[in-house]
Amino acid sequence: MKTLTKAEEQIMQKLWDMKKAHVKDIIAELPRPKPAYNTVSTIIRILEKKGFVSHHAHGKTHEYFPLVSKKTYRKTFFSNFFQNYFSNSYLAFTSFFAKNQDLSLEELEEMQKIIEEEIKKKNNL
Repeated sequence: MKTLTKAEEQIMQKLWDMKKAHVKDIIAELPRPKPAYNTVSTIIRILEKKGFVSHHAHGKTHEYFPLVSKKTYRKTFFSNFFQNYFSNSYLAFTSFFAKNQDLSLEELEEMQKIIEEEIKKKNNL
């Protein structure tokens, strides 16, 4: 699956939330300054070519809808991110967040609790 540019992802986020929409509806949901209609329309056509979006024609207008779910994209994006930035090492990933993200004591304890629960599950197998 191809990755999305920042602009494409912004449009997809709105389309995932809205389920289906016309270009003008997507623009209405975007923050100010609003992009031009032609800009959003071009991005959506690119998303169609990449296989992320399709449309239903209603006369001269098109209603767009996602073909790729947010969950599916998130999984692919995170896998690529994890591989590229942490060499598929959960230890490196966990260490990065524990040491560099200014986590509160409560957040660290919650992470510890989750890890301990997973260890118990693995030991019971």
